[in-house]
Amino acid sequence: MTVHDPNLSRRSLLKGAGALVIGLHLPLAARAQSGAAQVFRPGGDAVFAPNAFVRIAADDTVTVLVKHIEFGQGPFTGLATLVAEELDADWSQMRAEHALADVKLYANLAMGIQGTGGSTAIANSFEQMRKAGATARAMLVQAAAEAWKVPAAEIKVDAGVISHGSGKQGRFGEFAEAAAKLPVPENTPLKPASAFKLIGKEGAVKRLDSADKSRGKTQFTIDIYAPDMLTVVVARPPRFGGKVGSFDAAEALKVKGVVDVKQIGSGVAVYATGMWPALKGREALKVTWDEAGAEKRGSRELIAEYRRLAGGKGLVAGQHGDAEAVLAKADKVVEAEFAFPYLAHGPMEPLDGYLQWDGNEALARFGSQLQTGDHQAIARVLGLGLEKVRVETMLSGGSFGRRAQPTMELAVELAEAAKAIGPNRPVKLVRTREDDLSGGYYRPLFLHRLRGAVKNGKILAWSGAIVGQSFLKGSPFEAMIKDGIDPVMVEGANELPYEIADFRCDLHTVQVGVPTLWWRSVGHTHTGHAVECFIDQLLQEAGQDPVAGRLALMGKHPRLANVLRAVADLAKWNGPGPVDGRARGVAVVESFGSFVAQIAEVSLGGDGEPKVHKVWCAVDCGTAVNPDIIRAQMEGGIGFGLGHALYGEITLDEGRPVQLNFDSYRSLRIHEMPEVEVRIVASTEAPTGVGEPGVPPISPAVANALARLGQARARQLPMVGGTV
Repeated sequence: MTVHDPNLSRRSLLKGAGALVIGLHLPLAARAQSGAAQVFRPGGDAVFAPNAFVRIAADDTVTVLVKHIEFGQGPFTGLATLVAEELDADWSQMRAEHALADVKLYANLAMGIQGTGGSTAIANSFEQMRKAGATARAMLVQAAAEAWKVPAAEIKVDAGVISHGSGKQGRFGEFAEAAAKLPVPENTPLKPASAFKLIGKEGAVKRLDSADKSRGKTQFTIDIYAPDMLTVVVARPPRFGGKVGSFDAAEALKVKGVVDVKQIGSGVAVYATGMWPALKGREALKVTWDEAGAEKRGSRELIAEYRRLAGGKGLVAGQHGDAEAVLAKADKVVEAEFAFPYLAHGPMEPLDGYLQWDGNEALARFGSQLQTGDHQAIARVLGLGLEKVRVETMLSGGSFGRRAQPTMELAVELAEAAKAIGPNRPVKLVRTREDDLSGGYYRPLFLHRLRGAVKNGKILAWSGAIVGQSFLKGSPFEAMIKDGIDPVMVEGANELPYEIADFRCDLHTVQVGVPTLWWRSVGHTHTGHAVECFIDQLLQEAGQDPVAGRLALMGKHPRLANVLRAVADLAKWNGPGPVDGRARGVAVVESFGSFVAQIAEVSLGGDGEPKVHKVWCAVDCGTAVNPDIIRAQMEGGIGFGLGHALYGEITLDEGRPVQLNFDSYRSLRIHEMPEVEVRIVASTEAPTGVGEPGVPPISPAVANALARLGQARARQLPMVGGTV
């Protein structure tokens, strides 16, 4: 492959004969609103440089520079749709590529840094990218008007063709160079929703990245090869918190292809001419680990400690009324406990990265999810200024949160590996599946203890305690913690969508030496299950229908109630059953500004394991940009969530991870994937996320169905074979 020249400047990248480049500069605090456009003049200097988003070439192609990483969730197609809509381009013209790492140009407007997370890609870009498209259109129209000597108001644009009633017409590429010389219009109006031809339209666009992925043409980081490149694997401590005591590389260096062995911050790096000799060299390496400060507790010991803490008072994360007083006087108190294991992300492409540097400048290429942090980390390790480090984001084989580490541990390890071997020798750092699953940065282990009071068919009080780790503590995001409460630990549980007069939620934050991280849908992965299982149990105790009972308590949450009604209609809800050995469970969760309700139809197989036959799903994510992608994300989220709810867990034995590959870290198999039917609820609200909100409801929906089959309500995950 050809590796990009690290000396290539952003300016020379964006310049091109006959090209028009449009962008928008917005203050970091803004929420995707209008701003002034920028133009790079062909063959000349930029008139106004920051934040270029749209490039129109002389060959008529329109390339959208996407500030978010594309790892399957659809921002290449979504952001290109927004531009194409306002530009009135033909979809065949559209292209997309990753923007470079540059926070001044490409900040996520919801985060203030360049990065992807919280299902914000479409939400923060909705007006920003439409404005870029509208500005480009206005400039092309003005260029055509001047060439044809007609009023711009008389010109039309449709499917990439600029035309006038006189019969004159042309395509974008013909006017790109002239348009680039024009002054940039401000506050170009956007289309009303009634005029949309692409946004929200079924089948209007095809994914831009699917064809090449299907044909094997897409290049991922793991595919990179460069002359003189060394492949690097790292031997890391078997327990978290361990470090290198000493090592003997003599046998490793005897392996043909092994070039060198170096100690770096995370362990011992083996450098070789390919992956096979690197792995064989690592096997031959002899390392003595210093585990004086390592975490040695196992999952069972941690859960036992969590149970003890849950019985006492913690920090109050949310309350109204006096739940404890009501519970103390209640005739009947319903209690439940839910335990959640550590979970690995398990993306199909484990973490990897490429870096070349000459001592003065560096080029890094990898699936960077938090480009600002990765950019800074590499520059810091190599002792370079940010302007001397170029980070190119690669298409990636999944993430589910794993590529977005507050510690930037992958970028740091990559830079340390390159620095240790010295300049002018490119390195590709690769982690195996075993490295991935044993490497930490898991969804934290959590325990919920819940109590509720029910009387005369009504839920009177609710009290919950949450025990777990905070991955924000000690990270660059620690400022999000207020009064000792980490918001991502309690989201979805410190405030309920149900009107219950007396409510309390306590939080206990535990220090554990296991590195943890957000995992697809973050706190809602455990709070959604606990809340939706417990409300279902309380409604059953109160003799109420799971759907009608929820709706009666949702007066202040109309959009959530609306998706619940929609999914009930879609599934033709007539009670939970069972009927003919099948029961139905329901759950509804708001996360990342989106509202998702699901109904799962479940039976028990001959082996006693759950069989999920069908899932009905209703989603309100505001204005639907790409309906096909929304459905795909709901389907994918259901499959991802279901596999982990049934089988997924990372267990620690005296601090060591037990599950090391997919033979033991079990997930859903293709024949186990249920039929999924999705209804997108029409909305005129601003668009919100879809990458994560499909995950939280599936686990409680299945658990609630199993309870109707006479099974003990699932108190720990995974539901099959859990060990915590």
